[in-house]
Amino acid sequence: MTDQSTNTEKIILEAARKVFIEKGKEGARMQEIADEAGINKALLHYYFRNKQRLFEAVFLEAFEKFLPQLKIVIESDKPFLEVIQLFIENYINVIIENPYLPGFILHELSSNPENLALLLQQRVNNMDILVDKINVEIQQGKIKPIDPRQIIINILGLCIFPFVARPIIQKVFFSGDELSYQQFLSDRKTEVYHFIYNSIKA
Repeated sequence: MTDQSTNTEKIILEAARKVFIEKGKEGARMQEIADEAGINKALLHYYFRNKQRLFEAVFLEAFEKFLPQLKIVIESDKPFLEVIQLFIENYINVIIENPYLPGFILHELSSNPENLALLLQQRVNNMDILVDKINVEIQQGKIKPIDPRQIIINILGLCIFPFVARPIIQKVFFSGDELSYQQFLSDRKTEVYHFIYNSIKA
């Protein structure tokens, strides 16, 4: 791929990311993305055949940025609880920066679960390390004897739910106030950590 092609693709992905954040996948239109990127629709289709492929590319771009951070956190020699805290912070931060991710995941789970599972399986290959860390903590009596997978799924669920249920939570609890809701999401990093800590401490 030439430098010009690489640059054009980056411009398209950034434009698509912006439109997807504003409109969501279903509300976004390829013409809007082309306009945002400053290119014609034919060129957009040359690089990305359809909206689904473009959305997958935007998803992977965001996910690939998150993976190195995840790898560093999981494989670090930091104390276990600090690893959990950093895991939660990084996970929530990446969703705050890419709020379309939960919607994409839910959509793929309902329409194409095998494709999503394969996509993630190929890229997330260090969860065994986190499982081993949890098992060591259990063996040393530092945390309760809980299935490590339950702990990890609890963390993921607690982090992602406020984003998946955003329309309901924002309307019911914040009267649509965007700033208050964003502060709530930021505070969520600490709240989830304390919830997990209190649920597993020996």
